[in-house]
Amino acid sequence: MNAIEVNSVSKGYGAVKALDDVSFSVGRGEVFGLIGPDGAGKTSMYRILCSLLLPDSGSVMVDGFDVVKQMKEVRKRVGYMPGRFSLYQDLTVEENLKFFATLFGTTIDEGYDSIKVIYSQIERFRNRKAGALSGGMKQKLALSCALVHQPSILFLDEPTTGVDPVSRKEFWEMLSMLKERNITIMASTPYLDEVRCCERVAFLDQGKIRGIDTPEVILDRFSDIFNPPGLKHEKTAGTDGENVIEVEHLVKAFGDFHAVDDISFTVRKGEIFGFLGANGAGKTTAMHMLTGLNQPTSGTGRVVGYDVRTEYEQIKRHIGYMSQKFSLYEDLTVAENIRLFAGIYGMKDEEIRHKTDELLKRLHFSEHRDTLVASLPLGWKQKLAFSVSIFHEPGVVFLDEPTGGVDPATRRQFWELIYDAARRGITVFVTTHYMDEAEYCDRISIMVDGKIKGIGTPDELKHEFNQPDMDHVFTYLARQATRSSD
Repeated sequence: MNAIEVNSVSKGYGAVKALDDVSFSVGRGEVFGLIGPDGAGKTSMYRILCSLLLPDSGSVMVDGFDVVKQMKEVRKRVGYMPGRFSLYQDLTVEENLKFFATLFGTTIDEGYDSIKVIYSQIERFRNRKAGALSGGMKQKLALSCALVHQPSILFLDEPTTGVDPVSRKEFWEMLSMLKERNITIMASTPYLDEVRCCERVAFLDQGKIRGIDTPEVILDRFSDIFNPPGLKHEKTAGTDGENVIEVEHLVKAFGDFHAVDDISFTVRKGEIFGFLGANGAGKTTAMHMLTGLNQPTSGTGRVVGYDVRTEYEQIKRHIGYMSQKFSLYEDLTVAENIRLFAGIYGMKDEEIRHKTDELLKRLHFSEHRDTLVASLPLGWKQKLAFSVSIFHEPGVVFLDEPTGGVDPATRRQFWELIYDAARRGITVFVTTHYMDEAEYCDRISIMVDGKIKGIGTPDELKHEFNQPDMDHVFTYLARQATRSSD
């Protein structure tokens, strides 16, 4: 008997058909991938499989039980880790684990053996709030919470989004250990190296299954989605000009802990500068200083001509910023979001009206002017958030993991927008956990333990550290970290 049987399942939300006659099966102990672009229907499928959502038609059997008629039995047997960590940020590590154990009528002690290998890596932080953990540690805690009641099937909906490459590798090593215990694993991921860790994958697109086969067959058959042609990027003439960012011996300490420990670098006008590092390396703290959100303990820095220590309010007015959690208001329309942010940056009404029409036309969003942002696909939100962040033509735009959780084809379209901004003389300062995106940058720095351990063009770094690609360069340096990522 298969662990999962899905037969002719459909699910709609008003006029939108999220799932359309979907059928597939997963064998016991199999690692099965459910992949596809944003808005394909993956999360709806997971929620139905976990009995959190009812299908409009069709049937689903999980571990031999019907998800509609035998809901309680299904919930005892499945673990679910959604894309956005299912943790309570204000509870400690131990309190989160105890809560999930209680939810399933068990205790940490009863389920400890099933999570020992994973939980032991974070147990020393058991009194720390979940919100204070790094991405990699949150992963381990969320996985422990999903496994504490000893489920036979584990559902993972893009569990590694926003996590650095080394932590992602460690996560999939943990999944391999779970497979050895004959736990069935069904996972979604936008990372191709993770797709290849599955035994079979189903490609879901616009609510329909387009194919089920081995990862290599599916990735090859749908290469236009998963392996679009690489981008050509010629350095803009401005990259040899003035410095837009200048940092010398910058330090940010919290007590005895140096989150940023004596870093120095410059970024030139029109340059695409990649700022990489594992979770906890100090990237976010450094970016907070450069964007005027925090002031350094020592050292100096200037951004678009303003001092990061004394003129941070001026910096905020002359830069663009796009965070990992998109800075758009979901209950406002597309046009209202543009109007709001343009007003914050002090643009005049007539200029806003004119540039809004231009932007919507360029993004092919004109017919969605009055659409609520909440109803847009993730990829569309990203393009809009980026366009809003540079609407006032700032000297530099800071992008904090802007393409997390998005399929390769949509990421490529996003980078076309970045290249266009650079050609217009806007400096792009970007953090990313996708190493193929690192190859798109003019220059890259890699932080380890609060220090910059490598800086140069992608080719220079590959040569310096004798590695074949940026993924290997990143892994080589990140594994030299001595301090905990937390």
